[in-house]
Amino acid sequence: MSDSKHTTLLDGQKFKYFLASALTWLKTNQEHINSLNVFPVPDGDTGTNMVLTMQSAMNEINASEEHNVGKMAHALAQGALMGARGNSGVILSQLWRGFARTLDSHDTADASMIVSALEEARNTAYKGVVRPVEGTILTVATDIARRAREVLQYSNDSEILLSEIVKAADESVKHTPELLDKLKEAGVVDAGGKGLFILLEGIQRQINNLSLETPLVQITPLSAMNLTGILESIEPGQDYEVVVDFEPDKMLDLDQFYANLGEMGTSIQVGEGDGFYRMHIHVPTEKRYDPIEYTMTLGTVYKVAIENLIAQMEAQNKTTVKPLNLARVEPGQIAVVTVSPGPGLSRIFASLGVAAVVEGGQTMNPSTEEILKAFEDLPTDKIIILPNNKNIILAAEQAATNSVKNVAVIPSTNIPQGLSALLHLIPDGEMADIVSDMNNALIDVETGEITTATRDVTNDGVEIRKGEIIALHNGKIICSMPSLENAVFHFLKAAKTEDYERITLYHGADISSVAAKELVEKIQQKYPGQEIEFHEGGQPHYFYIMSVE
Repeated sequence: MSDSKHTTLLDGQKFKYFLASALTWLKTNQEHINSLNVFPVPDGDTGTNMVLTMQSAMNEINASEEHNVGKMAHALAQGALMGARGNSGVILSQLWRGFARTLDSHDTADASMIVSALEEARNTAYKGVVRPVEGTILTVATDIARRAREVLQYSNDSEILLSEIVKAADESVKHTPELLDKLKEAGVVDAGGKGLFILLEGIQRQINNLSLETPLVQITPLSAMNLTGILESIEPGQDYEVVVDFEPDKMLDLDQFYANLGEMGTSIQVGEGDGFYRMHIHVPTEKRYDPIEYTMTLGTVYKVAIENLIAQMEAQNKTTVKPLNLARVEPGQIAVVTVSPGPGLSRIFASLGVAAVVEGGQTMNPSTEEILKAFEDLPTDKIIILPNNKNIILAAEQAATNSVKNVAVIPSTNIPQGLSALLHLIPDGEMADIVSDMNNALIDVETGEITTATRDVTNDGVEIRKGEIIALHNGKIICSMPSLENAVFHFLKAAKTEDYERITLYHGADISSVAAKELVEKIQQKYPGQEIEFHEGGQPHYFYIMSVE
């Protein structure tokens, strides 16, 4: 092995310095990583989850003056573990856990020890996933560790080592579509693997004095538009809120666009994402259609939403938010903790006997620590967690692993499954029996979700256009179409609703009770033999969550 001037040992403070650069570069490219999501639904974005996980890790060590690299790595891993969000965040936390295990309490680390740490990081991450999938961040971690070991055979130069593992990560990410059909079908690389590459590249860019503030791909997300809090600031003449999603026929003259909208109303906002625009404006009643007609002259309109702000304000003023009536748990009883994406759904869960509710769901995956805190102070050691989202299950399992209590995670991937499982709760029952009954209940319900497609893609043979309404049946996309109502009926047909007894709808924050009731009446005409009920779910992004039982 050749000697080199770049064999500087890594201590705790250098480790922290490099990781700060890695996090900065990850934040800079966060939206680009988010844009790689394969499934065209509002999801727990990978880039955001990895940033929040790393931010939690860095919060644990930011003020530390520790020079022992092993102790610093263990602190970082603990912070990452407690802040882990989504599947990508949990796997990232496991990578840091394995990395720290090798460094143990060593004062410094040389190239050989770092290579061993990368190998243990890979091993730990694989062990933390029940069914490892190749073509993901796990594959990238494997390829990084393999290249690092190869480099060590001929050099202990730290800069050569870093350069080669960054190259290996880049090559591995580009290869992921060849290993995972859904990536190839969507025309993207694995988002988690890309995030790991970005972290390593951030360290390299810092060493090479390159900018950490200019992203690889410029993306201004529509999600950056601030459309919250509008009801608290309605002014005279702001009778209606109009939101239009459109794609202009040619480059949009934003100055002229704003000027023309300014003649129609106020509270104007424009969001852009890959040539696709969202226009938001408040207008008086007599001008409520003007922004739509104007936008249609500029290009293709994909989606329009009109809300009566005055009516919303009056309804809000009449509504008092009541605290959840959560179940009281006695020592020795079983307590259920559930994740809920909306206030209406939280009230339903509470009425069925849950002891704690964690806010979260699509685009807002709770951390391991948030789930853990929800039940650690409950006066019982028997805990059942209902994650109700496939991207929250790993974080829930991490919370279970890091608790001294007897914790079981029921792998519910949606709200109807969670509610179906909860019906089997007997607080004084045998833990093993209740867990078994809840797991069995997951297959007893046909589930539907109606939302908006976030990207153009072909998925399972369905041609999907960004902005259209899509319906999911048991987690699988079955249609993409302009009509919300037609998408609902497409799901009901796919679920063979005529063979079941009851249909339940939980309408989201963007659907009024009046609109939901009108839809229920149409469903009743189509399915007169079924019992139908609807509830205010209050969930964001998803117009309806449905179940057929």
